[in-house]
Amino acid sequence: MLTFLVVSAAVFLCPLAICSPCIANNLPPKPALVGHRGAPMLAPENTMLSFRKSMECGVVAFETDVQLSKDMKPFLMHDNGPSFLLRTTDVKEKFLGRDADMHANFTLQALQTLNAGEWFVRTDPFQSVSSLSKEEKREANNQSVPSLSELLVMAKKHNVSLIFDLKNEKNSTGFHNSDSYYTAETIEKSGISPDKIWWLPTEYRHDVRKVTPGLKQVYNNVQEMYADGGSFLNMKYSFLSTHEISELRKNNVSVNLWVVNERWLFSLLWCSGASSVTTNACHILKSICSPFLIHVGLSEYVTPLESFPNMYMGIWVSADVISLLLMFGLFLWQNLEHKCTT
Repeated sequence: MLTFLVVSAAVFLCPLAICSPCIANNLPPKPALVGHRGAPMLAPENTMLSFRKSMECGVVAFETDVQLSKDMKPFLMHDNGPSFLLRTTDVKEKFLGRDADMHANFTLQALQTLNAGEWFVRTDPFQSVSSLSKEEKREANNQSVPSLSELLVMAKKHNVSLIFDLKNEKNSTGFHNSDSYYTAETIEKSGISPDKIWWLPTEYRHDVRKVTPGLKQVYNNVQEMYADGGSFLNMKYSFLSTHEISELRKNNVSVNLWVVNERWLFSLLWCSGASSVTTNACHILKSICSPFLIHVGLSEYVTPLESFPNMYMGIWVSADVISLLLMFGLFLWQNLEHKCTT
């Protein structure tokens, strides 16, 4: 009987050990959205159309990838190394025999003759092309490789921030020959407000500060951030626990997490207090008005989480009361049966 009572008490009280940021009464503000290469589910990644589409989602920042052309002009392209143009352009048809060339073998003018959109309509990487109109498909089909300057003009005009990776920075032989130097120079010439640039590259961070002061310094490592006196973190969502995110936010650290596309994951990070998330699915996440609790079984349904703490408490107490009544009833029934037989 003692063993039974101990086990029963453990079962009844185990929900107290459940720890989730979504079982709370104080809901943090909704995380802002950062367009990962624009809106790549709606348009070819890293094209001006993609960034325009992300603005329709209300993103606070564009996320992109920067490389240097042969004539030292920063342009936007994610893939790097040999054959960097093969996946997202028609380099194989436009420049015969040069499809395995490196970024430094093409001038910006040559890069901008390439078609950077046809692949998207043809391969349909996110199975989303069918949702586009004929006009949208036609526009997607006719995109080119943008320069960083073009994106800076758009960001400045619409008051949107910019965060980027420098894809070939480690190949530099010094700051004045580096991607950082030419990128910082392009940013300076654009006239965009420095605090709209979320500077992520680490290689020449301190040199860039001298050339272009006022940039918002962003870090991908907690220790490095604290050592440098920073307060802005950009990390993969799986590298931080929900507790760590909450603690960082309590210390006034801005936390941007990537790449977040699912509603359940966005909801969990919302409950944890994330400042912003980088996403491919800004058109989906923008419409979420409150966090969601996802149940997956024979069917999937979605429950708003605003009233979930009370609902959770109600389910827990009800289940415990019903279980106790059943146990007590069975105990009485067994006791009566025993008396009858004796």
